[in-house]
Amino acid sequence: MTKEELVLEAREARKISYSPYSGFSVGAALETADGKIYRGCNVENAAYGPSNCAERTAFFKAVSEGEREFKQIAIVGGPSSDDISKYCPPCGVCRQVMSEFCDKDSFFIHLSDGNEIRTYTLGELLPLSFGL
Repeated sequence: MTKEELVLEAREARKISYSPYSGFSVGAALETADGKIYRGCNVENAAYGPSNCAERTAFFKAVSEGEREFKQIAIVGGPSSDDISKYCPPCGVCRQVMSEFCDKDSFFIHLSDGNEIRTYTLGELLPLSFGL
């Protein structure tokens, strides 16, 4: 799948975000090594702590289905009432989850501001991950 197609999948995922507290909707689309796509959106909770980011939602869905090899992810986000206009990089917790399952040099993270797509490796966004 091209990065442009993956961004479109992330935009679709963003439409079902449950973000009544922050008003910030995020969508992610994760591609496995064999080309399967898992969408994720952020899911908030009034207590905030139990909330989950779009990226982790996509990863947890995939891992719960037995997936362990991943190629790339696209992430889009912004105020719920607006179209995408800024880049929405993954938070530190999501980066750490990615590092559990992905190679730092060959897993790609695509961020879109609605016009352009910037691509990073996981290693660029998390140069010193915690792990074994």
